[in-house]
Amino acid sequence: MQHILIVEDDIAFGTMLQTWLRRKGFEVEKATSVGAAVKLLTETFGKEVDLVLSDLRLPDHDGLRLLAWMHEHDINAPFIVMTNYAEVQNAVLAMKSGAADYIAKPVQPDILLQKIKDAMEQNAQQASSTIQNSTTQNAPTAHNSKLKTQNSCSGKRLYEPSAKLTAPRHIEGKSEASRQLYSYVELVAPTPMSVLILGASGTGKEYVAHRIHDLSARADKPFFALDCGAIPRDVAASEFFGHKKGAFTGADTDKRGAFEMANGGTLFLDEVGNLSYEVQVQLLRALQERRIRPVGGTQEIPIDIRLVCATNENLEEAVGEGRFREDLYHRINEFTIYMPKLSERGSDLFLFADLFIHHANEELNRTVEGFDSDAAELLASHSWPGNLRELNNVVKRAVLLTRGNKITTAELTQAMGQIRTDNVLQLHDEDTERQRIITALQQTNGNKAKAARLLGIDRKTIYNKIEKFGI
Repeated sequence: MQHILIVEDDIAFGTMLQTWLRRKGFEVEKATSVGAAVKLLTETFGKEVDLVLSDLRLPDHDGLRLLAWMHEHDINAPFIVMTNYAEVQNAVLAMKSGAADYIAKPVQPDILLQKIKDAMEQNAQQASSTIQNSTTQNAPTAHNSKLKTQNSCSGKRLYEPSAKLTAPRHIEGKSEASRQLYSYVELVAPTPMSVLILGASGTGKEYVAHRIHDLSARADKPFFALDCGAIPRDVAASEFFGHKKGAFTGADTDKRGAFEMANGGTLFLDEVGNLSYEVQVQLLRALQERRIRPVGGTQEIPIDIRLVCATNENLEEAVGEGRFREDLYHRINEFTIYMPKLSERGSDLFLFADLFIHHANEELNRTVEGFDSDAAELLASHSWPGNLRELNNVVKRAVLLTRGNKITTAELTQAMGQIRTDNVLQLHDEDTERQRIITALQQTNGNKAKAARLLGIDRKTIYNKIEKFGI
């Protein structure tokens, strides 16, 4: 039977958890302080415990003190932190110190049970890997091999400033919504099925498309992304299928289109709902026949691509209104993945915010460590309609504005206010709007994507505005 230690100073809540976990088949003990937990781990368990579930705020010490003590005494059981929602960023720091996972209160039993099972399974796999490595590599001692499997930050008691740590470019989150999302990604990725990713702007649709490609049999082949919302109608065929020199005015050289660039790999069509009806017909023909003909060309080229599309449009509604071909809709929609909004990803908010602080520190040469408690509560209370893109922009501006080690409500409020102002591009009149776009393009040397980020809008919007104003 697997042994769990609960460390919780709320006696009623701790007793409830203990009773519930015992019914699930675990042997469970509980403590109300770090000191009591240390005594139980030393005397009762004899260090043989399978998992520790601990509150972060305890009467005698911070829960991180217990985690550090366990590492010092070679107790490698997974450690799951329980914390209030507004303090989730502290749980993120715990994970930097070696905690396996965290869960926000009020605890949802099914999610907690899944986290416990996942943590125990991962720990067992690490232990098995350690034994194999000790055998094949003739490690000096089992003790040293065990230490190699620990988190590289597990011996650290203090949180290091973000600028001193190498941050990944992306994370996937640990919430139930994120877990469900990436379980679908792992399910469909190895198949040849076309995938339609649905979700609001800024939710990370292109990253999910990349993950599908990376986990597929085509991972060593090209991944080519095309933003359909940014393609003018008169050059769409050229963007998809390429063209031959002299095919039309301005075609000074041959050009390979998106299908040919992605041949053998994955073609990602972002904002596919924005395609004109005429281009939809051409796209459907290429997908059905698996052959393309460049504009102005006479020979067809065989193509072999895995198609992944994304949109924030309601394509079923568009089909019903005659704006999107039904046969194309079924062709691109063999499997659907729905992107959760940031507001639906619970405590992942602070994981993403922490990652964006890392990135902002690297880009702006700052050493901001995180948010103070009031700023964290403000962060958690915002609805984030712009999702991850809005959060990234807010965090970057807040890091720029911060003079101390922590982002306060003053900097966060100012950063959030600037984002809300910039997202409303139609300020006073079209002349003002047009001039702002021209200024942004001048500041970015004509780079439309950078200009869009500077204005706080997406690429599709700036392309549409440029076409509208004839810039």
